Amino acid sequence: MIAGQEILDAELDAALRALIGVDGGGAATLDSVSEVGGGSISRALVVRSGQRRWFVKLNDARLAAMFAAEADGLAALAACPAVRVPRVCGHGVSGRHAWLVLEHLALAPLRGHAASAAAGQALAAMHRIPGSHFGWPRDNFIGSSPQENAAQPTWPLFFARQRLLPQLEMAKRHRQPARLIASGERLAESLPALLTAHRPLPSLLHGDLWSGNAALDDAGRLALFDPAVYWGDRETDLAMSELFGGFPDSFHAAYREAWPLADGFAQRKLLYQLYHVLNHLNLFGGGYLHQAERMVGRLLAEIGG
Repeated sequence: MIAGQEILDAELDAALRALIGVDGGGAATLDSVSEVGGGSISRALVVRSGQRRWFVKLNDARLAAMFAAEADGLAALAACPAVRVPRVCGHGVSGRHAWLVLEHLALAPLRGHAASAAAGQALAAMHRIPGSHFGWPRDNFIGSSPQENAAQPTWPLFFARQRLLPQLEMAKRHRQPARLIASGERLAESLPALLTAHRPLPSLLHGDLWSGNAALDDAGRLALFDPAVYWGDRETDLAMSELFGGFPDSFHAAYREAWPLADGFAQRKLLYQLYHVLNHLNLFGGGYLHQAERMVGRLLAEIGG
């Protein structure tokens, strides 16, 4: 038995051997399988065969669409030569497991002035990849929550109908307080007024850009993973990058030097961060309730609502 083989059942073991054999260009031998931490939604493994390694994500078979969407998002981000994205080797279902197999990258945290500044410039380059509309050709996921990407004619309508209102509907199903739902719906209705002077172009977005989904590869290039891609206002990625911290000041300064932000970002940042706070409320529970209520209240106060 190979080291760690007890982690895999027979169907999953066979599927990984077959895929890794094709990817490696020869017969596959799995020398070791080890479980690694860092994921709150999926299990993560590192599989070794000879000198090569792969990163494998596992979840319940019913969540196979989540991995298919992740593979689609990674392929989209890989179109930008300024960033490093793990190559998708394959995804599928074996027995009770959905799986996604990725190239294993040697990663380091975003630290050091020169490297983090270059990373900020790389993100700006990625955001310069334009979309034809606000949205994405398919729906995907933000964490394990569905993320709706149907096109809307304007950015305020897209953010209201495809971002805030679905999260508020989930919060209603989770029996969150009616006052939050009502005030959140009032805010969504008011977005055209709140964003009246803001007319962003659709940019290619990571969609879930917190520090746990970004790093430096072994060449010091910005590496991105676990995306929730769509075409939208580039400021949404920046807002998420500031929500939980972890990105150095030099990263933000270099981004703004490469592509300055329009006036009013501080107000819009709060709105864009609200989407992620609502999603955390729906995923992880009431610890985010008061934060969401405060954010909605501040935004409504801005527009006299």
